[in-house]
Amino acid sequence: MINTVIFDLDGLLVDSETVFYQLYQDLLSKYKKGFSKKEYGEKYCGRKLINNINDIIADYQLPLTFEQVEKFIADDEEEYIQKGIPLKKGAKELLDYLREKGYKIVLATSSLPERALRILDFNHVTDYFKTMIFGPDVKNGKPHPDVFLLAAQKAQADVTDCLVLEDSQQGITAAFNAGIKVICIPDVKYPPKDVADLCEDIYTNLAEVITYLEINNKKG
Repeated sequence: MINTVIFDLDGLLVDSETVFYQLYQDLLSKYKKGFSKKEYGEKYCGRKLINNINDIIADYQLPLTFEQVEKFIADDEEEYIQKGIPLKKGAKELLDYLREKGYKIVLATSSLPERALRILDFNHVTDYFKTMIFGPDVKNGKPHPDVFLLAAQKAQADVTDCLVLEDSQQGITAAFNAGIKVICIPDVKYPPKDVADLCEDIYTNLAEVITYLEINNKKG
């Protein structure tokens, strides 16, 4: 029986992947380069920032250091964070349901702690999460399973009792590799068939997860 629900942050809980896509476009446009939203979804969505920065510098042969790109991204994103990055549709409804029913609610994100907490605080949902795992907490980012295995461990939950909610194919693969059931709520890109087949189901918004959990509870 599922008793622990693990949330990704960017693109799943909050509407931030569109922001990240624009940040990278702002950077690349300075060098008359760029990529499509589809390309962003396939390669960069759901990954640790450090990996994305290294890949962008290499892939587009940018005449910049890691530190220069990191500062550009941080400064540019700060403007968006100050305005507030909102929750995705159905997020508050699902969080309220999970808390009412006594589920363990866990955050497992590739984001840095300070950034993630500012976004959660803006949306007044920080207190829902008793366990949080951030990018620096694990050596290997998604699609490696590390972040979800640590999330289950810290929540004192068996992986068979957990459910991961993800939007990206990197995250879906990470959950599958961790041996944890995963539901996808696509954001930037619908997962390809081989990745979609790893999911318990694919929904259009987070509130639809409630029905899945109620059915699961009846089976349990």
